[in-house]
Amino acid sequence: MVLLRSLIANLHSHFDRNPTLLRHVKNSTIRKSLSTTSSFVHPHVKQALERSTEKHLAVDRSTIFHPYTSLLNPTPTLPVKSAKGCTLTLETGESLIDGMSSWWACVHGYNNPSLNAAVTAQLSSMSHVMFGGLTHRPGVALGDTLTKLTGMDSAFICDSGSISVEIALKMALQYHRANSNPEKSKFITVEGGYHGDTFGAMSVCDPVNGMHSAFESVLPKHVFCRKPTEDPECIDLSEKLKAHGDSIAAFVIEPIVQGAGGMRFYSPEYLNKARKLCDSHDVVLIFDEIATGFGRAGKLWAKDYTEVQPDIMCIGKALTGGYMTSAATLSTRKISHGVSKPPSNGPPLPLMHGPTFTANPLACAVALESLNLLLRPSIDGEPESEPWWKTRVDMINHHLSDKLSAARSNPKVVDVRVLGAIGVIEMCSPLNVPEVTRKCVELGAWLRPFGNNLYTFPPYVIEEEELEVLTKAMISIIEDDKCTTC
Repeated sequence: MVLLRSLIANLHSHFDRNPTLLRHVKNSTIRKSLSTTSSFVHPHVKQALERSTEKHLAVDRSTIFHPYTSLLNPTPTLPVKSAKGCTLTLETGESLIDGMSSWWACVHGYNNPSLNAAVTAQLSSMSHVMFGGLTHRPGVALGDTLTKLTGMDSAFICDSGSISVEIALKMALQYHRANSNPEKSKFITVEGGYHGDTFGAMSVCDPVNGMHSAFESVLPKHVFCRKPTEDPECIDLSEKLKAHGDSIAAFVIEPIVQGAGGMRFYSPEYLNKARKLCDSHDVVLIFDEIATGFGRAGKLWAKDYTEVQPDIMCIGKALTGGYMTSAATLSTRKISHGVSKPPSNGPPLPLMHGPTFTANPLACAVALESLNLLLRPSIDGEPESEPWWKTRVDMINHHLSDKLSAARSNPKVVDVRVLGAIGVIEMCSPLNVPEVTRKCVELGAWLRPFGNNLYTFPPYVIEEEELEVLTKAMISIIEDDKCTTC
């Protein structure tokens, strides 16, 4: 013991005379500990990962909030073990063809080698750095590419579709405030719309038939006009702008397709008229292309069906091919510069938004590779051939149009509609989701209806025989009295 104490004292004395050596030893030890992959697994983590499927599902039911469900009466969930291509493999052994693209995001399917490689390559340099005061090539490259593809001028790369809508609303408000119109503080939108679940986004969702009635008393009150399908001539929008135009900052709308609010398709002419009305009342036009972008509606952007360029455009979902959560808010020079217009004798004003994961490098890198895959020529070596996404969406469209037409003769069916790579069967009353889930497993398909709509947004990589599984399942579901309530 005396010898050990003497040795320790000598070491302290040696390091006191050589502080540089002490720092070197400390730093090298820290570096070694940081560069070594930890083999430690916390008992809670080990238990959670190794429990049986039955216990795993029991914890899921008792502990985990899934989207739009209750812990007191949870909707049944299926335990996914892995996913590749268009196939979801369950822990219980079943395989399902995915007809939802994981809520419309996974356009390249799952476990895509090119997207895997993009993530792996980016991980080797950095997974994340703050975007305040720092920048990086993946973020700048993505923003620049998106502005060129959309004809917009600036980009704010954020972390979800709802947040991209929040930023768009902020841009519109700051634009009018910076231009001495602070009274323009309300928004106008259409019934049947859906723009997200954060507070600003909820305030411009359908106030009657939407999903946010629980928050009605605390949401800002905005102006709503009739659905485009009910008012194709924009008469109601025109009248509402005449009555409220002095207080309206922006008109927010999903172009061509109203998604989660009812899967309605409407005429591009509505948007051509709306653009003129917005211009005449100094109202910013915001397009929410979160669901329709990247070819889903049959053109690269749904706005391409129109003669219209919005002032602000929200994109998300398929941006990263479903690999990472990311979205973007794009704006014209008029808005991006107008937002920052300085007050007299003052500096330019900042756009007041800055999420932690703004322009996350991993998300930006995989988004760039997703764009490469979407936009590559459909025929190798022929750069003038149609882009890959277009040939795939056209194939899906043809198949859905052909196979879903059989549903039209069913008396429980209100409508069958197909646009781009979207297929919808509208029923006369809401579908029974638990029974549809049971039927899907039986038929080897994954579909997730909402309300009266049974629909599919399949991945673009899907093959004809896989599409056949989906469309047969859709026809079988609407014929099953347990799945429908008509």
